[in-house]
Amino acid sequence: MPEQNSQAIMERLLPEATRRLIRTADSIADHEYGAPSGLPDWTRGHVLAHLSLNAEGLAGALGGIVEGERVSMYASQQARDDDIAKLGSATPSVIRNRLLGATTDLADALDAVPDDQWDTTIDRVPGGRTFTAGDVPLMRLGEVEIHHADLACAYSRGDWSAAYVLLMLDGRSEKGVSADSSFHARATDLDRTWRFGEGGPTVSGSGADLGWWLTGRGTGEGLTSDSGTLPQIGTW
Repeated sequence: MPEQNSQAIMERLLPEATRRLIRTADSIADHEYGAPSGLPDWTRGHVLAHLSLNAEGLAGALGGIVEGERVSMYASQQARDDDIAKLGSATPSVIRNRLLGATTDLADALDAVPDDQWDTTIDRVPGGRTFTAGDVPLMRLGEVEIHHADLACAYSRGDWSAAYVLLMLDGRSEKGVSADSSFHARATDLDRTWRFGEGGPTVSGSGADLGWWLTGRGTGEGLTSDSGTLPQIGTW
C-alpha cells in the first residue's frame, strides 16, 4: 500500500472492525433483525444487507482491476437500493451468510491488488462518483464502524478506537461537511482541533461524539459550543 495509514487499516483496523461486526450480526436474535435500526426506514437487516452488498461491490471492482477490466461498484443507484431492500428482507441466516462471505471476499480482493494499481480509478456507478483502489480500505472501515453503531445494538460510537476516530475526523476535515456555518471541532480526549471553514464557534467533546455529529447523526449529544449554539450538520 502507498500510505502507512492504509497499510495499518488493511493489517489491523479493518480486520478487527470486521470481526466485531460479524460477532454482533451473529448475536442478534432472528426476530430482532426486523427491528428498527438507527437509520430512517431501515431495519437491522437492511443495515447488514447494505454492509454485505457494499463489500461485494468493492470486491467486484477490485477484482476487475486484477483482471484488467473497469468494473463499477454498483450497476446503478436504483439497482443498489433494490438489492438492499431485497436482501434486507431475507431470512437472518441468508443475511449472515452473505455478510460473512462478502467480507471474506473483500479481504481477499484487497490482498490481490498489485502494488502498482492502487491509484486505479473505480466508479461507484457508471458515470458517477469515482475513487481509487487506495481509498477502499478507509472507505470500508468507515462503513463498518459507523453502520455497526447504526445497528442500535450493544456497539456504539463509544466503542470506536482512538485510531479510527482520528482517521475519521481527519477525513471529515479534509473533505468538509454540510453545515450552516463554519466552526472548529475540538476533541477533548485527543487534544486535537479540526477546522471546518474559517472562524466560527469551537465545538468541544469527545472525538467519538464529534465524529457521530459530523455524520449528521444525533443532535450533538455530549458536545458544547462556546457560542452556546451548535452549527446544524446536514443529515445523512
